[in-house]
Amino acid sequence: MSTMYKRLQKSVKFIRSKTDLKPKVALVLGSGLGDYADGITIESTVNYQELEDFPVSTVPGHKGRFIFGYVHDVPVVIMQGRVHYYEGYSVSEVVMPIRLMGLLGAKCLFLTNASGAINRDFKPGDFMLLRDHILLGVPSPLIGLNIDELGVRFPDMSEVYSGELAEHIRNAAAAMGIGLKEGTYLQVSGPNFETPAEIRAYGVMGADVVGMSTACEAVAANHMGMKVCGLSCISNMAAGISTSKLTHEEVQETASRVAPDFKRLITASILRIGISL
Repeated sequence: MSTMYKRLQKSVKFIRSKTDLKPKVALVLGSGLGDYADGITIESTVNYQELEDFPVSTVPGHKGRFIFGYVHDVPVVIMQGRVHYYEGYSVSEVVMPIRLMGLLGAKCLFLTNASGAINRDFKPGDFMLLRDHILLGVPSPLIGLNIDELGVRFPDMSEVYSGELAEHIRNAAAAMGIGLKEGTYLQVSGPNFETPAEIRAYGVMGADVVGMSTACEAVAANHMGMKVCGLSCISNMAAGISTSKLTHEEVQETASRVAPDFKRLITASILRIGISL
């Protein structure tokens, strides 16, 4: 048994001493969405600091805890604050929360984030359904000794983002009259924003948006056999496309402004996904 798997099992044991809820959906809340969890039926909360040898969120606005409860009648576990590679953790530690939620029973990982638009057809405040991703400048979370208890050494990545789950999100958006873009998300390491030259290069590579999370989490979940879906809130136009200086405050401001619609879409999507799992 690998050292990482032992660490995960310790966390599973601790959480099971707090709650026996078995989630169907694991939801990761991105910038501006942290208070979504406060609106669900909460059964139990576990702060990351309570877990032995577990990474802790250090980014402003990320509370750093798991919330167990129900979105209507769908049992969920919510990450209220994710862990980022740029915070100084190894990529294996960054995806520990994802693996833990999978071990707790979640069959679906629902990823959300705030991102900068490379695609000029997008604008701040748009929502984008993730169809694919590019992991650039961040190591694969599967590097090192394979955790055989979680998945195979060389997992296929042909369809990281489930077409079935994507259709549920499309239908939810259409029913609510919420516009939905679709495209490819590119993850970089951060914490600095990208240069205009880098953004031009990423566009040539086929990226529609860029951010500092999500893709490595999706890889880890796919390795475990979890179904994955993702929504991105376009918080700003990327460097060189926008003439404005980029700031974290701008990201949070835009994400907070459109949060009500984003939350409605997440809830409607989870209800459809929950029926299908």
